[in-house]
Amino acid sequence: MILQSLDFEKPIVDLEDRLDQLRRADDGKDKNVREEAGKLEKKIAKLRKEIFSNLTRWQTTQLARHPNRPYMLDYVNLCFRNFLEIHGDRLFRDDPSIVGGFAELDSEKVMLIGQQKGRNTTEKISRNFGMAHPEGYRKALRLMKLAEKFRIPVITIIDTPGAFPGIGAEERGQSEAIARNLLEMAKLQVPIVVLVIGEGGSGGALALGIGDEILMMEYAIYSVISPEGCASILWRDTAQAETASEMMKITAQDLKKFGIVDRILPEPQGGAHRDHKAAADTVREALLESLASRKSLSVRKFLDRRYAKYREIGRIKKKAGGA
Repeated sequence: MILQSLDFEKPIVDLEDRLDQLRRADDGKDKNVREEAGKLEKKIAKLRKEIFSNLTRWQTTQLARHPNRPYMLDYVNLCFRNFLEIHGDRLFRDDPSIVGGFAELDSEKVMLIGQQKGRNTTEKISRNFGMAHPEGYRKALRLMKLAEKFRIPVITIIDTPGAFPGIGAEERGQSEAIARNLLEMAKLQVPIVVLVIGEGGSGGALALGIGDEILMMEYAIYSVISPEGCASILWRDTAQAETASEMMKITAQDLKKFGIVDRILPEPQGGAHRDHKAAADTVREALLESLASRKSLSVRKFLDRRYAKYREIGRIKKKAGGA
């Protein structure tokens, strides 16, 4: 995989290229070369820390969309065992943009459902860039009901620009399929853990986003509309997307403050695309902790907690002495 870089990453990439050249030129005899390499390593670490501790919301959006970022199936391969994919919604067709099936997380059997964008051009077209049709959401619901039947927890992985807005999708009931998932997930009688790994776009993300705990990667985003979509509505100019992203407050840190996200999962320095294995290790541990914390709860208990969680979102609290 060729590592692509964003504009704000280029100063780091340039230094890394110089370091790579030094290492290739090092024959183990020149002390000066090793000293220079050591200085460059420290400079790269300092620069990376400076850049990534002061990211704008638009830069975070670019990271969430990074073409080298680990996708759903990367996490499946790195975190889970014995993944058995199940296809089709038993109504119309199989939608490759949503992948789901039984899997094992250590010794825990789970139902895994998520959106897959596609890595190369052929796969992107096949997966429709991670934008699901209604049959994708109906497939997801079928798998959730299957998990409920066998009393195993559900893990959903969100990474989509949004639901597919095509005429065919609307004719086949896109909005109804999303709404049905919201209703059924709210009352599903098994634990649900939601993980946002990249883009959490609009209702396309929310259709897999109702759960007992919502985890979000450090450089992921989650919003009702893309910054470009917001800019086109407010200013009729997608060039204002950077301004829109700042106004929308779509980062994991913003959403944690609002009480929408429960936990932020730290990424490797420089982003998950820099080290898929390290990012996957963090995800695996967080999922295991989340599932373990719900094992002792009765169905009634975690359903009550799920209900209370979503009732609290958006609640306006009055200040002491206020009107």
